[in-house]
Parts: sequence; C-alpha cells; structure tokens
Amino acid sequence: MSKLAQPDFRTTELDPALLSTPYQVQTSWHVIAGGPCSGKSTLIGLLARCGFRTVPEAARLYLEKEMANGKKDHPLHSDAPALQWKIKAMQLSLEDGLPANEMLFLDSAVPCCLAYCRAFGVDPNEFLPDCFQHRYASVFILAPLSFCADHERAKELATVASYLDEWQTRDYIALGYDVVRVPVMPPEERLAFVLERLPRQGLASAEAGGG
Repeated sequence: MSKLAQPDFRTTELDPALLSTPYQVQTSWHVIAGGPCSGKSTLIGLLARCGFRTVPEAARLYLEKEMANGKKDHPLHSDAPALQWKIKAMQLSLEDGLPANEMLFLDSAVPCCLAYCRAFGVDPNEFLPDCFQHRYASVFILAPLSFCADHERAKELATVASYLDEWQTRDYIALGYDVVRVPVMPPEERLAFVLERLPRQGLASAEAGGG
C-alpha cells in the first residue's frame, strides 16, 4: 500500500485585498477548531450531551462516505490537493443548510480548510473567498494533545498538529475573529472553559470583519 501524501508545510500568507471582503451572513454559530488529536470530537460529544446542536466535521463525513462506497485506499494516498477541494465543498454544503440564527457548534468550519490547503500544496487564497459566506459568533481553537502512537509516528503527528494549530489560529485572526485558545485539560474542564466564555465572546470589529 502506498504511503500517505506528505505535507510540505507551506507558509503562504492570505491576500490582504481578499481579506477586505464583506461577510454575507452573520450567524449564531460557534466553531470548535483544532488539528488532529486535539480533542475536538470529544468536546463536540460533550456539547451534544448538554443539549446543544452540533454539526460534524466535513472531512470525517467525506472519508466515511468514501469508505461506505467501497473505497479501500485512503484519498490522501492518491490526490491530497483534490481531497481538500472536496472537503471544502462538503463543508460549504453543510453550512448552507444551517439556520443562521440558531446557536450551534461546528466541528471545524470553512476557514479551517486554509491550513490544510497549505499543507497539501493548494494556495489558501483559492479557498479564501468562501470564508466570507458566513460570519461565526465565536471561534475556539483546541491546543494539541500529547500523542500515544509509536515514537516516530508520534513525532510526525505532533509536527503536523503544531503546524495546523499555528496556521488555523493565524487564519482566523486574519479574518477578524477574537480567537479563544482552549488549553490542554480534562474534557469536562474544557467543556466548562468553553461554556463560561460564550456570554463574553465578542465579535471582531466591523472594520476587520466587513459585516
């Protein structure tokens, strides 16, 4: 079996001209972001158990769909750049079907795709215009957890997680969001940390957000 496509860790900055694009729709959605093994799924599960509406991660849904359709090889084996476009399209479709005024939690959102673009050879500015379809109420980025895989694999995952964590944070800030960093702590404490900050989570200025 072929090896997974290796990230090349590009550092492409977002186009300042595109960053002035106005947002189309203000929402009441809260984004739970973070790289692999950051604990997003666990936190989303806890939020769901508290009665909040949650929206699953598009990347996970896409990969599960491919496996259900009989695909035996992971899409990253063959065409990682093409996979980013497909995941972004699914994320847009998910968000387009949501009521803007309903409070809910997204397991990742369209701007999360930008960091993955860089990692797999796609210019993030090709995806950037789609980041202005919805303006989120708040963005929480989970710090990466420690890795329990074998030593070499753990080092590789930690490097990828650190890269995605840095660029997701930079991208959301560039888009005008007041990012809330969620530190490593037990899941229930992370849940409390997020819920305690929801009432105080302010939107970025209209000048930065364009809407």
